[in-house]
Amino acid sequence: MNAQALPHDEPRPLRVQHGDWASLVETTKPGITRLVTITSMVGFAMAALQRSWDPAHLYLQAVICLVGTALSAAGANSINQWIERDRDARMDRTSKRPLPSGRLTPRVVLIAGITLSLLGVSVLSMVGLMPAMVSLACVVSYVFLYTPMKPFSTLSTFVGAIPGGLPPLIGWTAATRTEGLASLTEPLGLSLVGLMLIWQIPHFLAIAWMYRDDYERGGYAVLPVIDRAGTWTAATMALWAFALIPATLLPAFLAPDLLGLPYVILAGLTGVAYALLALRLLAKRDRARARAVFFASIAHLPLILLAMVAEGFVRRVML
Repeated sequence: MNAQALPHDEPRPLRVQHGDWASLVETTKPGITRLVTITSMVGFAMAALQRSWDPAHLYLQAVICLVGTALSAAGANSINQWIERDRDARMDRTSKRPLPSGRLTPRVVLIAGITLSLLGVSVLSMVGLMPAMVSLACVVSYVFLYTPMKPFSTLSTFVGAIPGGLPPLIGWTAATRTEGLASLTEPLGLSLVGLMLIWQIPHFLAIAWMYRDDYERGGYAVLPVIDRAGTWTAATMALWAFALIPATLLPAFLAPDLLGLPYVILAGLTGVAYALLALRLLAKRDRARARAVFFASIAHLPLILLAMVAEGFVRRVML
């Protein structure tokens, strides 16, 4: 079905056919939902490793946190696709999404997005008010701040780092022994937020560089569209990539009982390698080098997070 064949406001029965479920899942941006959920669980693990638990209680809390985070992230992404459906239709990389391609109606996606978001926040309230509130802050900032801002300002990239940076705090507040608002201000939990905030800037700018013609067709004011020479974009990516080095090392200084030399060496070496790739882009600004920064970013972050949780587990549980 062609997207133009059905006006967005034309009523249709509110039904999801059997073949539409896969399309509905696609609107949740499974890759982004997975990343948000993983970073939330990293926060949960780092907080949980610092206290004693009844195993059954620990597993239950972890499952509730995982499910609630995934649902709220999925809902926010669906609402985002509902808002951006017309712009997605103009872009090659997004024109085949369920809404611009006509596989789903806007009403179905909007209702699914709202339902998932509310359900996710409600589920998280079962492990505490603070996890639910942080999750709600992610949904609100993503849907009502970042998404509307994208066509108008390059600063939207930095605003968008907020909902992407907060998920570790969902898991942290769900597992820490500290209660209430104080759980939001613990240094190790905040260091994980800072790590995620900083990581997103060069990661997203690399994507925006690779697809800047597409973003321009979609009417988005991302920096590579405005900065056609790429000088400011490359400099911004290099600056934030170098800032990521101390951000990845900070958790080790804040939790020396959990993270030691193995993590510091890995974080330091991979961080420097990543920053040098970003610096190389500054020397020669082309798509191939931006692409290298992008792939380095999606390798660097999982490696750091896995090493962090693995060493913390070995030190706390195995030794």
